[in-house]
Amino acid sequence: MDDNQKLALYRAIAISTASSPLILPLVTPQSRSQAFHTLEEFKKYPGRATVILELLQTERHILPIIDNNGTSNNVDITASTKLYVLTVLQSFLKTDYAKISNNENDRLAIRNAVMVAARQLLQQSMSNPDNTNNNNNNNNSATRNEGEIRFLAIKISALLADIAIRDFPQRWTTFVMDVLSPPDQGGVGLGLWYVPPPPSENAISTKGYGPMIGIKICLEILKIMTEDCTDGDFNSKISTSRRNDVLIGLNEVSDHFLKLIFELLGSQYAIVNAAKLALKEMHTYLIGCGRTVHQMTEQEKLMYTEQVKRRNHAGRIVGDCLGTIEKFCQSMPMDWILGGIGSGSGGTTNDSSSNGHDFVGALFHLLREDTDQLQLQAVNCLQHIVQRKIEQPQWLRIIQTLPQAVSEANDVSNHEQSILAAAEGRAGVDTIQLLVDKLPYHKALSKMMAHTASAHIAHITNDRSIITLKNRDTGPNFQSVSTFLNLLADMLAHPCPKVCAEQNTAWMVLLRDPQISKTETGLLQPCLDRIVNAYMTIIVRCRWDDVDEGIHPYSSLFEEAFDDKESYEMFVSDCRSKANPIIRHISGIDPKLATTVIHRKIQYLFATYCATGGGSDHLDPITGQLTQQSTSVVELEGINLPLDNVIHGLPDWALDDDKQNDRSYMDPSRVQIRQEVRAMIGEVASSVLSWNPSPVWLKFRKVQLIESLKYYWEYDAARLITAIDSLLQSIGAENPNTPNNSTSESQSNLTGDVISLRKRSGSALIAVTKKVPHLLVPFIGQLSDRVKTLLSKSSMLPSNCMHLYEFLSCVATAVEEPVARSNFVADVLSGALNNLELPAIQEAIASPEGLLSFLGVMEAGENPASVTNKANVDRVTNNYITLFSIFNQLLSVGKRCHEAAKKRPNAGIPLPDHQLLAELDQPSQHFPDEGAVSLNILMGNDPFVCLWPRILPSLIKVLDSIFAIWHPQNHAKFLINSVQRYAFAISDDEAYLAQNQTGSSGGIFGEGGTAGSVVRGWDRRNCNLAPKWSGWFNELRNTTLQLLGLLSGSRALYSPEISTFYQSFVNVIANPEHLNCMEHRHVTQYIKQFMEYILLSCPATLYQSHVAPIAAPFFKHMEFRLKCTWAPILKVEGVSPQSTRPLTTSDCERCVNDALNGGDAWFVPYYARGGIFVGDLDSVTSEAVVEKARVEVSRSFADMLQSALALKGDWALVLANIAREEQAAKRNDSSILRTAPSTKGKGSKGPLNADGTKRSKLHVAIEARKLQRIHKLCHFLMLENETIAGYLVLSVAESLNYPDAYTCRRCTKICHRILETVAWVDRYTLLLGSQMFTNGVKAIVYEQKWMVGIEWDMINLIRDVYCRLVLGQTLQYGGQGAAMQAPSDKINNRFEQTKTIENPLQGGGILVSTSDLPRQVLATLPGIRPDMVLQLEEQMKLKRSAKDQKDLLRDLLKIAADNIKETESGQDTGILGRANESESLLNQKQANETNVVQAIPEKLVTHKMAMKQQAKDAAAQEDPPIFSFF
Repeated sequence: MDDNQKLALYRAIAISTASSPLILPLVTPQSRSQAFHTLEEFKKYPGRATVILELLQTERHILPIIDNNGTSNNVDITASTKLYVLTVLQSFLKTDYAKISNNENDRLAIRNAVMVAARQLLQQSMSNPDNTNNNNNNNNSATRNEGEIRFLAIKISALLADIAIRDFPQRWTTFVMDVLSPPDQGGVGLGLWYVPPPPSENAISTKGYGPMIGIKICLEILKIMTEDCTDGDFNSKISTSRRNDVLIGLNEVSDHFLKLIFELLGSQYAIVNAAKLALKEMHTYLIGCGRTVHQMTEQEKLMYTEQVKRRNHAGRIVGDCLGTIEKFCQSMPMDWILGGIGSGSGGTTNDSSSNGHDFVGALFHLLREDTDQLQLQAVNCLQHIVQRKIEQPQWLRIIQTLPQAVSEANDVSNHEQSILAAAEGRAGVDTIQLLVDKLPYHKALSKMMAHTASAHIAHITNDRSIITLKNRDTGPNFQSVSTFLNLLADMLAHPCPKVCAEQNTAWMVLLRDPQISKTETGLLQPCLDRIVNAYMTIIVRCRWDDVDEGIHPYSSLFEEAFDDKESYEMFVSDCRSKANPIIRHISGIDPKLATTVIHRKIQYLFATYCATGGGSDHLDPITGQLTQQSTSVVELEGINLPLDNVIHGLPDWALDDDKQNDRSYMDPSRVQIRQEVRAMIGEVASSVLSWNPSPVWLKFRKVQLIESLKYYWEYDAARLITAIDSLLQSIGAENPNTPNNSTSESQSNLTGDVISLRKRSGSALIAVTKKVPHLLVPFIGQLSDRVKTLLSKSSMLPSNCMHLYEFLSCVATAVEEPVARSNFVADVLSGALNNLELPAIQEAIASPEGLLSFLGVMEAGENPASVTNKANVDRVTNNYITLFSIFNQLLSVGKRCHEAAKKRPNAGIPLPDHQLLAELDQPSQHFPDEGAVSLNILMGNDPFVCLWPRILPSLIKVLDSIFAIWHPQNHAKFLINSVQRYAFAISDDEAYLAQNQTGSSGGIFGEGGTAGSVVRGWDRRNCNLAPKWSGWFNELRNTTLQLLGLLSGSRALYSPEISTFYQSFVNVIANPEHLNCMEHRHVTQYIKQFMEYILLSCPATLYQSHVAPIAAPFFKHMEFRLKCTWAPILKVEGVSPQSTRPLTTSDCERCVNDALNGGDAWFVPYYARGGIFVGDLDSVTSEAVVEKARVEVSRSFADMLQSALALKGDWALVLANIAREEQAAKRNDSSILRTAPSTKGKGSKGPLNADGTKRSKLHVAIEARKLQRIHKLCHFLMLENETIAGYLVLSVAESLNYPDAYTCRRCTKICHRILETVAWVDRYTLLLGSQMFTNGVKAIVYEQKWMVGIEWDMINLIRDVYCRLVLGQTLQYGGQGAAMQAPSDKINNRFEQTKTIENPLQGGGILVSTSDLPRQVLATLPGIRPDMVLQLEEQMKLKRSAKDQKDLLRDLLKIAADNIKETESGQDTGILGRANESESLLNQKQANETNVVQAIPEKLVTHKMAMKQQAKDAAAQEDPPIFSFF
């Protein structure tokens, strides 16, 4: 590069950085563009390495420029130039350094150049003292110079670290001498570790690092090397061998730099202390003189400022040391930090490490130093230490020293703050501001101490002196641990809840471990009271408005801890979820203490707020009533969860007074505790029940407290009926100041608070009743009368009625006699059934026109003004409520009865328990209940089933009418009308759910909500029918579909009594015309609520008669629907990508002709947009609605198939249980069957399911039936009905190409099950070997973005197809494990069929006659030759492990992908575009080999290694092996 080129480069650097005011006139858009072009071209310049080295070693870089006046100026661009060339050099190291790895001269030249630049920077800092002139320009120049020096130092550090990682220690053996030595050792200016001799004004007065910039470089190098070499393998760019060599080398020379760092830490901290002592003396002097720091003379200010500079500069150096030490603590050998600390026996400690550097002691001492956040950095270092595995003596030293160090730090801080406050003229220390300033430190300290305890539980449990008593005395280490835990518990009292929350996991771990929570020494006992009180305090919500307005006593602290109200609310919700199990565990450990604390708290709250009416603030300005923000309401809300968890956590013996024959229950101490606990909770219950508040929100809190006592009512039946009566009163609550016996109130007149009270009371009533339904059976008559009285009130809301019906159904399920139980349920629902049979209702549901007239749609066509006429709106709304309530009541009671039936020991199997128990001794595959069972028999488990003959005819009618409304002719009729069209629209709620919610929008009616967006300007709260119709149709459709699922799940659908309705049922439910006209959102509900239920619940003997008539048209339809849905996304020829746009109001008239014509002209675009009509919704949300509908219908279809094929859900759990039983038998270890997953706790006394839930005593009989259905349903779907099988398999194979990762991943699992079941069947060969295999290969070789993350699943599917159809190999269940080769008959060119052909769950079969279809698919790929395919087969036969075969397939498919890539235009086509190389699986192997620091050939031999080998050789010569004589 000649001088002109170099000058052009200088000019480009200067213009791009504009580092000097003299450059600004040269900066124009054109010059900047040209400058950036020059800089980018230089990066490609072949000889750039030589130029870079030259520029780096040049001490100064000057650019001569001529200004507008013709004056020549020289601009110093040294820093900008070196920063640029260092960046280019760093890029060169990553890409080209490996090419010169064998040329030592080149490596040495690069290393020397960077070291020269570092020494020049150090020399510049040493020779240029800080400019102390008061001139502003000089100060700005000095500040800029210090900033440039700092940036250069960091860049040089990163570059030297990169070089060291590549060359140290084998090739850069002098690293320590070159970098980590003083400049005067080994030659002038050799090292960078320069510490100015005291006193040094340069080091004190500088605004930056001054002459200690070399120290900064050294510390940064060590930090970067440590971080890069200890990073995880996944993210690391350094080979394992190279990383190990660097770490070994650092360990070899660690004594050298650890000594330097420790000495530097001590010397600089001494400066900090000296400066602080001088400042303290100045403060004391000013206080003695009656002056403040604001009244100092000019000379005193100079002296004061000088000491502040000394303190801050030395503090910055100490902070840099701690930054490097923190990395050491995180990843490097513990001996570096701990050494021989605590290595003595018996828990004795040693105050210094083996290398003489007590870093831990220094860290403890630095807890008192708040300069430059040093105490926070010290805590972070300790945090990394305690997170690692440390020996017990070392751990004991930490917990013994930490309480004293924290106490001393607090004392020092308080003393310093009091003196500073006096010197500044303040009345005293501002404790709140002090808490704010120290909040990061307190949070970190709490977290570190919590980890110290929770990460080393074994050190407590393994030390008998801590957990056991010896001669009634505690051991020597007990006091240390106890003191530490007490300090941890004391920190819970911090006013900031985030400090407390840092300990959540620690207390949970300690309390869950029985060896710690139930020790003889009572280790945790002194802490429990404080823990419960602390968590009861922090889960009480503060009013954020008080924080915003500064009224809250800790406003500034909360503002510092939380960003806004939303973050605080999220924190409280999370904290409550963590506090619940903690309080429950404490209640189980010490029932009396937990009960005493909660009893004391409730008595205080009742005395403060209930008896005296305190806390009556923040009233509603209109009604004068209490609000949710009132103090009494807030405080009482906070006690709800603690009370619930205390009672829930109590052991049975603490409440149950009936088991007097159980010796453990009658232990004298337990009897005494039980009496006290029952007395206290009984007093709480009496206080709650006797409390009769008048404000609505206090009634709300009373309801919550009654619900919280739900675990107690079982042991206090006398008060239970009073509690139920109180809840029933709240359900019927009226507006304040309205007489209880008044019936004039209507639903529309109820306030929002009263509605909330009623809803909460209903849910509380259900929650209590579900726990103790058997105790309410004696009162069933009077409860029924009370409910009927409430139902007769005109003001009862539909949700209130639902709760009351559900309440009675819960009680009914506890009635033992089946006939009486069924009669009671029939009586409960008599009103709904009678209403269903009313002529008006029957007329409404008999036809689509009748239903539309009933809901006001038909009238809107004749009289558009009717939709806003209040009288008409009220009438139509009452019509809908009447109709919907009928089906909703039936659904609510039916679901409750069905759930109760499933919870019975026989899981609802219609056989007596004794007959099921007999199956345990005589296993059988013939089950008498696997067929059509009479309703009279089913009624024994489920009292609701006897009502289906009355319900089903009307249910069929209403479904037929709802489905028919969506037929094309109705679209053509109503879409053209400006009002009626909205009957087909989505609801505002569906539009809202399609948006990406942030949680802060306030819901559909809040800011950012979608209310009034579908029907512009109107929402469902307004007096307008149009926005109500969509929600009504959704609710009616979903409720009736759920009733279908209930009909199937309860097996009533397959009973003889229903057989007369079955054909009409099929004609409606499986009507192809109805299926065709459904929107995607309707199909999704149809699949979830009905199809999945009928597939799983139908007895195996009835598949042909009951499943086939419904499943055949369904699967045929789904194949066509999914294909049309995804065609525009896949850009199928002939399908417009614009067809995915949803139908809007402006498009309605255009679609009318298509709707009239019907056929593909209507349905193809109809499915492309999901059938969605969005009304007036905005385009962005509209597209989100369509996208949501598209993926949900695909995912629900895949999920349904997974459930049916035992790949998820209850059937998959059966297979998991069988696998656990096989594992237990193989290991001869029955404890496996009682072990829960790690996320579910420690297990149970009885057998558990694989998911941790408890198994029924009849689980053998239950699972045997499910296992039979698993086998037979799979066989039926794949092999017994060609229509079902063909369209099912085709749909799944096509789904492999639909760009939705969720669907695709699940379809690969379904494909494995298909292959296991039918791969051996010849008629499937074309579908599997061509369609499925081609789609899988296509998904891999095109490397589309949406496939990222699921490529291995797809390659495994390709492997499964190829193994079974070509190679004669079977795989394990789900395509797992190594391939098993079947023997071959070479004469007939066939394979022997596997023995597992009839059992897909054990591997299934293979195609005995090899198919050439998969071979042809591979051979036709670009770049793939037939011989390569044959070579692949040979390799797959030799290497049959899953990893080897998948790697072979990946390597072959990469060739095809690379060839296809060369022919592509490179345009970005969205999710269908090719993933970049960093994301692509096919390029993963290549990517792992590039841009990675590779190992070097030189073998590492350190001094320690050599000495160790010499000792080993010497020992071998002294003691020859015994066999050497032979």
